[in-house]
Amino acid sequence: MIFEHEIPSGSRLYFGESARVKREIEFVSAEMLDNLGFEEIVTPIFSYHQHECFNDKKPLVRLNDESNHEVTLRADSTADVVRIVTKRLGRSTESKKWFYIQPTVTFPTREQYQIGAEIIDGSFEEVVRSATILLKEIDIEPVMQIANIRIPHLLNEKYGVSLDVLKSMHVEQIMKTELPWIEHLVRINTVSDLEELEMFPADIREELEKIKEATQHVAYEKMVISPLFYAKMRYYDSLTFRMFEGNSLLAMGGIYSIDGVEAAGFALYTDECIVNKMNRG
Repeated sequence: MIFEHEIPSGSRLYFGESARVKREIEFVSAEMLDNLGFEEIVTPIFSYHQHECFNDKKPLVRLNDESNHEVTLRADSTADVVRIVTKRLGRSTESKKWFYIQPTVTFPTREQYQIGAEIIDGSFEEVVRSATILLKEIDIEPVMQIANIRIPHLLNEKYGVSLDVLKSMHVEQIMKTELPWIEHLVRINTVSDLEELEMFPADIREELEKIKEATQHVAYEKMVISPLFYAKMRYYDSLTFRMFEGNSLLAMGGIYSIDGVEAAGFALYTDECIVNKMNRG
């Protein structure tokens, strides 16, 4: 039995103080991103291309348009922002920096409010700096985790480590791999752990050097290194970062390629930020 006041599991309801905090976070973020030179964009809730973002299509909520073509509700904003800006808007705009404040919807009834930014031809350092400025502006300073998705791909493609094992971070199974340097790779956790990289094969060492170089350009105290982390979005192809406090993921981003367009971006998870601020009173 469904009562008249019930809302679906996974959907969001904000009222009173929580609604005020949400509005404040979004207002401050819009002001700050505008000051950093970003243009605002609001993309359609319906999309023809969301399936290209996900390795697993299960999260997509599917519908059909008037011509019976499959459409899905917006489960991710990044790909649609890049495609609309570069293909639909094209020559009508010269801006390469865009931000959005809008929700995503995933199966079966999960809503997630996001504040995101995308920079066409942007750098990893620029999006990390933008994300940290934004979080500091709303008075949140979480831990930053830096990774490089090329490392798990190399481990799978060249060194026989199962991608499923890497995705689920089964450390014990990874350690059983008969690679003389795998334990050293698993144990990398701090910036200082990147000082001695000679033990690794050239391809792995090259990707670790990219992480090391990124840390030298990112001024942030609470930083950890996770070379085995696998970002779930299909378009990420190199450096990624996550920002979290406790078990709460507050932001995520990195550099990526969509339809041949090189870009960088991040998303701040508004709902988790609201909980964070409400818990601190």
